[in-house]
Amino acid sequence: MRTHVDIVVIGGGQAGLACGYYLRRAGLDHLILDRQGSAGGAWQSTWPSLRLFSSSAHSSLPGRPMPPHPDTFPPVEHAVSYLSEYERRYDLPIERPVRVVDVHSLDDGLEVITDRGHVSARYVINATGTWTAPFVPQVEGASTFRGRQLHSAHYRGPHAFAGQHVAVVGGGNSGVQVTADLVDHAEQVSLVSARRLRFLPDDVDGRHLFDQATARLEEEDAEAAFVGNIVALPQVRVARAKGALRLRAMFDRMTAHGAIIGREHLDLDAVIWCTGFRPALRHLRSLGLRTSKGIPDVAGNRSVKDPRVCFVGYGDWTGPASATLIGVGRTAKALVAELDGELH
Repeated sequence: MRTHVDIVVIGGGQAGLACGYYLRRAGLDHLILDRQGSAGGAWQSTWPSLRLFSSSAHSSLPGRPMPPHPDTFPPVEHAVSYLSEYERRYDLPIERPVRVVDVHSLDDGLEVITDRGHVSARYVINATGTWTAPFVPQVEGASTFRGRQLHSAHYRGPHAFAGQHVAVVGGGNSGVQVTADLVDHAEQVSLVSARRLRFLPDDVDGRHLFDQATARLEEEDAEAAFVGNIVALPQVRVARAKGALRLRAMFDRMTAHGAIIGREHLDLDAVIWCTGFRPALRHLRSLGLRTSKGIPDVAGNRSVKDPRVCFVGYGDWTGPASATLIGVGRTAKALVAELDGELH
C-alpha cells in the first residue's frame, strides 16, 4: 500500500466509487481504502429479497449506466455486479480489505492509520456510509426479552423465522420490505412504528424521491407533488393486499416474552429493528469533529472545524439524495472540483 497520496477516500462503496470516478477524471493522486473483502459496498450485506427502489435506468453512478434488468426494480445482486464492473472499468485504485483505525491531524496534512500501515494525505474523503453503524432505540425492558433481537443490517431472510411471532419495528422502506418478506414464513408478523406509513402512489418509484431532493436543492416546494416516502414495490403491494401492513403502535415497554402496547401483551419470539443507522465515523474520533447532533458541522461537504476532512454519501446533511446511487454523483462531482482547484 502506498504511504503518501494527495487524497485518501475511506470507503469503496457507491459513494467512494463516485468520488473515485471524478478524481480519476481530474487526474488527482488518490487512493481508495475499503474494509470489505470484495466490491459492492453495503449491498453485499443486505437480505436476498431486497430490491432497488428505482429502475436500472435511474440507479446509475456517473459515467456508466447500470445495465438493464428485466425486473422494474432490480435485485440486490444486480447492484453488486454493477458496482464490481464499475470499479474495474475505471481501474480505480482500491486497496482491500483495509480497515481504517484512526485519522490524525498533522501540520502539513492528515495521517490515516490502518491495519495495513499508515498513509499520509492532504485531504481525506469519508465515504463509509452508515450500514456498519445500525441504530436501535432504547426501549424499557428490551434487555429482559428472551427472544431474538436483531437489526435489519443483520437480517438475512425469512427462513430463520418460520412459524414464529415476529415484530418488525420501523415504518420506513426497510420495515415494510422486511414485513413483506416474512408474511409467508412467520406465524404472525406485527409491523410496529411510532409514525404512520406514508406510501408513494403505486406508479411512483425512487426516482421521484430523487426528483424531490433535487427540488429541495433548488428551493422549490418538493412536497407539493408527493408526500410519501415508502415505495410500493410489487412484494409490498402483495403484503398490503393481504392486510399484513396494518400498523401497530410502538411498544410501551418490552417483557421477557414480548411487548406491551397499551393494555395488550404481544407475545413474540423475535424483534427486528428497522430503525435506521448513524454515520460510520468512529475512525475520526481523534479529530473531534462530531457535534452534539452526532454528526460534524459541514459546509460544502467539508468539515467546518477541519476543511481537509470531507464527507460524501451519508444523507441530506451531505447533499439531497446523496445516499443513493443516482444522487451521490452530484455531491462527489462538486467536492472533487473544489479540491482540484486547491491542489492546482
